[in-house]
Amino acid sequence: MITVYKLLSVFLEYPDKQMVEEWDEIRALVNNDKSLSTDDRQVLTDFIDWASQMSITRFQAKYVDTFDLHSRHSLYLTYHLFDEQDRDRGPALIELSELYKATGFEIADGELPDYLPLILEYVATMDDEDSARKFLQQTTQAIDIIATNLEEANSPYAPLLRLIERHGTLATIAA
Repeated sequence: MITVYKLLSVFLEYPDKQMVEEWDEIRALVNNDKSLSTDDRQVLTDFIDWASQMSITRFQAKYVDTFDLHSRHSLYLTYHLFDEQDRDRGPALIELSELYKATGFEIADGELPDYLPLILEYVATMDDEDSARKFLQQTTQAIDIIATNLEEANSPYAPLLRLIERHGTLATIAA
């Protein structure tokens, strides 16, 4: 099941040539992963179907238009939880950075620790699904805000955020 988090991390990153060249392999991975629920598989497949119909240039332009030109769609989670100048945002970022360091997870230079693809990459390294879901549970408020904003824009990225939110919410139900 951890595979789903790695895929989501990749899908929410700026698209690169390698991703576009590997749509068939990615589709096969999704279709053959028995740990995926039917709903999760459908969300991932729908996204692949949408994205794979575009050239790399158009896909990249869609990504930039969605995430870089509209702050309401920002993938930096603390942006949605704190005011830009809020004093609590800095400590939250430091706490997350320290968590990554304590577990040996490396952050790329210049990347903020609350960047959703980075968080998903971290979750993908966890040993078990329960731990992953509990960690994601802490992100559901911000993810709901982003997903709602993406839904209002009719973005094909919205279902990906709802999938992440659903996984975090399942930790609450299981607890």
